[in-house]
Formats: sequence, structure tokens, C-alpha cells
Amino acid sequence: MVIQEIPPAHEDWQAPDEQLWRVWSTVAAWHGHHLQWPAFDARVRVHLAVLRDELKALYGHRDDFERFLVKLLGVAFDAWSVRTNELKALDLQREAEPHWFESQKMLGGVCYVDLFAGTFKGIEAQIPYFKELGLTYLHLMPPFLCPEPHSDGGYAVSSYRKTKPALGKIADLRQLAKKLRKEGISLVLDFVFNHTSDEHEWARGALAGDPRYDDFFYIFPDREQPDAYERTLREIFPDEHPGAFSQLPDGRWVWTTFHSYQWDLNYSNPAVFSAMAGEMLSIANLGVEFLRMDAVAFIWKQMGTPCENLPQAHKLLRAYNALARIAAPSLMFKSEAIVHPDDVVSYISPTECQISYNPLQMALLWNSLATREVNLLQQALEHRHNLPEGTAWVNYVRSHDDIGWTFADEDAIHFGIKGFDHRQFLNRFYVNRFEGSFARGVPFQDNPQNGDCRISGTAASLCGLEQRDSFAVARILLMYGVALSSGGIPLIYLGDEVGALNDPTYIKDPGKAGDSRWVHRPARNELRYSQRHDLKTDAGRIHAGLHELIVLRKRLSVLQGGRLAAFWTHNRSVLGYLREKGSSRLLVLGNFSEVEQTVDATVFGAMPDSAIDLISTIPFNLRKGVRLQPYQMLWLEFRG
Repeated sequence: MVIQEIPPAHEDWQAPDEQLWRVWSTVAAWHGHHLQWPAFDARVRVHLAVLRDELKALYGHRDDFERFLVKLLGVAFDAWSVRTNELKALDLQREAEPHWFESQKMLGGVCYVDLFAGTFKGIEAQIPYFKELGLTYLHLMPPFLCPEPHSDGGYAVSSYRKTKPALGKIADLRQLAKKLRKEGISLVLDFVFNHTSDEHEWARGALAGDPRYDDFFYIFPDREQPDAYERTLREIFPDEHPGAFSQLPDGRWVWTTFHSYQWDLNYSNPAVFSAMAGEMLSIANLGVEFLRMDAVAFIWKQMGTPCENLPQAHKLLRAYNALARIAAPSLMFKSEAIVHPDDVVSYISPTECQISYNPLQMALLWNSLATREVNLLQQALEHRHNLPEGTAWVNYVRSHDDIGWTFADEDAIHFGIKGFDHRQFLNRFYVNRFEGSFARGVPFQDNPQNGDCRISGTAASLCGLEQRDSFAVARILLMYGVALSSGGIPLIYLGDEVGALNDPTYIKDPGKAGDSRWVHRPARNELRYSQRHDLKTDAGRIHAGLHELIVLRKRLSVLQGGRLAAFWTHNRSVLGYLREKGSSRLLVLGNFSEVEQTVDATVFGAMPDSAIDLISTIPFNLRKGVRLQPYQMLWLEFRG
């Protein structure tokens, strides 16, 4: 990204059109005297046209559109003027190295502050451990003020400017971000921008009839409008409430896509965009480098549509991105869209969300474990993996959320797989309703009406460690081995690296009992962490194997970036893909079964005769084929 030479504050700008000039000149008249104006102005000149064009498509019909833009830039300037010099230096660094996050040295971790370390100070004390593990990216689950006990794990935000008191103060979070950054670890937080909690001051104001918040939410006096909308909507949390609306104590109905205490924001009102822009930039100024853009698919509503993945949602994201380029240039967006694979990819671009969760790969990793067949995963790597330059996947085995089977039915039918029937099989397999299953998961949002269900469970419990399956450790390492080698930013749900098991005690907590996802959010297990260097324990074997892969990955420049070439092994249980950079090539193979598998020599016909597995350091003569032990992964570097 090139920043134009900064002109004197009084110099007129040769704007592309009169509207942009009017907006710019008004903002310049207000703020041009400020010491912080020149750098801000330089970025405005680069990005204002994009910001205006995206917002014009949403709000340009309004008489107050130009006033809205002027006020929005005022919000941005206010945020820029209090941004620290340290963060402004980071802005310049990131602008000079826009592809920095594509390094193979990137490694993410995610945890709840209270469950992993108690407080922000506790997380700070864990920085030596994070460095030992190799983290360069730490996602703390939402730490902002929420209603208790019903907080949806932090995703029902009551204030974006205050933290949960038990975790510490906002100043502690700012200090934590600074200390992480000093140690080379980027802080990641959520931007929960589809909804607020019903305890947010905006929601309380709307409920009380405050005219400032009349149109901040979708509130209707009766069922006429909700019924009309729901004709084309799907239920997201059927266990919580039918449809997409919840009734208020006064008889009115409010849009609640998720929990009844999470009110959806009305982005057709430009005041909502401005208000949330201020919250976003406030979070950025804490020292946050990545924002997980929560529930991006749902942020725009339109009658007669599914109200998911609408074109206006993309315009909102691109407008927020343009605003960040102006007032917090080092801030990056991570898309969270658990939808059809085509829709997931539509949110990923340098001008929208630079990185994105890879839910398809995650789901198909679990599919491959259950079926012992890699066909769907291999197909996805060939046709759905490679992304535009300047973007990256976040590859994960599991997250704080449930596992949904998000593969495309049209992809599955290519192999004679019927999507609905196959999802039913996977649900039975992972909740131990299928004979011979090694998994011990728990159903989430089980909907008997349409057969929909998602899966809760830690990686270890879903891989068989809970019932002491002899292959459980190898399965965990194989799954994370794919995340580490397939291209993008690998993400570890902290606890997985020592084999954390399901926590069934969540049902004893009234605030959690109705949400089975808490089963895979256990508190930090001190015993398991104390065993991480003891190879006689499961925790030690998992940690040692994972750490070995992490260290190896960081030194292999061939794993930089995100692109790969699918390598069909012609063995139904063995996954293959090729990573290339310059003259370097690395072939990754993984056996997704508990039976030894062979890849025939003919498959390697166009490759050199010999290779060495960088994980085991064992050499292979490719002219004799390759044999893989149960759940073994090979990183083959060619020789000769």
C-alpha cells in the first residue's frame, strides 16, 4: 500500500469529483489545523473514494449522506488523534510490508482469558509459555462487558469500552497488548458487530423510547413484519427460540438471530454504522492487530431474502476496511462465516477480510477421520483452497464454536455422497451413536424437525483420547499437521497441545448448562501442562509431536504463503499436496486410517528418485513407493 506524499494542511485536494471535494474540504476546515491532520489527510486522499462508493450504495439515497460522511470522518479523526505513536509506527511498518502475515513463522493460539489464566495479568504471566510454544498471534475470546450468567461466551456485548471486571480493567488489556507486541505476538480480539446484548445502552435506550436509538435495532409492535421476514429465514438456534425474533416484556418483537438477549443491529440506519465504527477504532487503539469479524453473513437484512450473505454485507465490510486504512492502517480483518464454501470465499480479499477461518478444511478433516477416506478433503484442496494474493486462511482443527458440516452438496455428489444422509452419519459418529466410533462428542442445537445438528467436543475427545484409544495421539498430530503445512495461519485452541478432554461439569453451571459448546471449553489443566515434557504421558507425546512440527515449519520457507497443488495419491485413505517456493518443493502425505497404507511408485513418476521425511528424517526411495503407518504424516523433501 503506497501512502501519498503528505501535503500542507491548507493545500486543496484535486478530488475525483465534487462530492468528494465537498466532504474533504469540510473535514479539512474542521481538523486541518491539528498536528495529527497531515498523516490522516494523506490516507483520506487515498481511501476516501472507496469509503464513499461503498457507503453510497447503502445510504446514498439519503438527503443527509454527505453530512453522514463528514461526521464519519470526524469519528475516524478523533480515533487517529489519540492513537499512540507506537501504534502509528506499527501502521507504517505494516504498510511497508503488507504480506507480513503470510510468513510460515506465523502461529496462532486462542483461549478464554478466565479459563486459561484467570485475568489479563494472568495471560501476561503466560507470555513465556506462548513464546515456548511459538505463538505469534493470540486470540483472546471476547473480554468485554457482558450480561451474566447469559453472555454467550462473551458474544453478547454490553459495552465495547469496558471489560469484564473479573478479568481486569481496560488499561490492563491495553498493557497486555503492548507486552505481547513487544514479544512479537499480535493480539486478536472479536468485533461483535451484528448484535449487542440487551443490556447495552443502545438497547436500553431503544426499549425506553429514546429517539436516538429508535432505529438501532429491528423492533416491531406485532408479528406482521417478523412473520413476513421469517418466511425466508432459517433457524440458527432452534433450542433457544423458534424463528429469528424474540418477544419483549412489553409485547413487541425484536430481531435476535442468535440468543434472545442478543439484539441484531439495524445497518440500514447509517447512525449504526458510525456508532460501530467508533467502537471498532476504539478496540483497534487498544493495540489490537486483527479483528475477528463475527457473524459477517448476517449483518444486512432485506425482506424476501435469507438475510445471509447479501451484497450489502460485503459493502459494509469493505467500508469498515477502508475506514481502518485511514485511521488504524495496521488493523486487519478475519472473516467468520460458517456458510457454503462459495460464500465463505466471497468475504476474502485485501479490501474486505484479509484472512478467514477455513471451516471447510476443518469440517473435512473430521470427515476424513470418520470415513477413513480423503476424497472430499482432497477435492477441496484442489478446487477451493487457493486464495487471492494478499490474503490467507486461518487453518484450525477446532475452535470455541461447534463443528458444522459445511461442505457443498454439489461437491459431495461427485463421489456419490448424498449430503443430507452423510451429515446424519457424521453426527451419529461424533456423538457416539455409531458402533465402533472412537469419538466422544456432544450434540449442539439438535433440530429433530430438519435433522440438523452440530458437534461439540475437544480435539482430544473427538479423536479418541477420552476412552484411551491407542491411535488418539496420532490422530491429533495428523489433524494439526495438515493445519500447519497446508498454507495459511495455523491456529491452536490452547489446551489441544496437551490433549485437553471434554469438561462435562459445565452442566452444573446454570449459565452454561443449555449450551453444549462449554463441554469443549475446559479450564486450563495444570496437571496436563506440567506433563508436557514427559513423553510417558499423552500430554507429553502430543506436545512434543506438535512442537516438533511447529519448529520445523518455521524454518521451512517452502511453507510460506498459502498456495498448494493437490497431489492425488490414488489411495482412498492417503491425503497428498505439494508446497512449492522457487526451486524448493515439499510433498505432504497423510494416512487417515488405522491401517498401514501404501502409495504406489507409479504416482511418483514425475518426481526425483529419492526423498527424506523431514519429520522422522527417514529416507525414501520413491521408485519403490511409500508406506505410511496408521495416521502417519510425512513431509517429503526431494533429493537429487
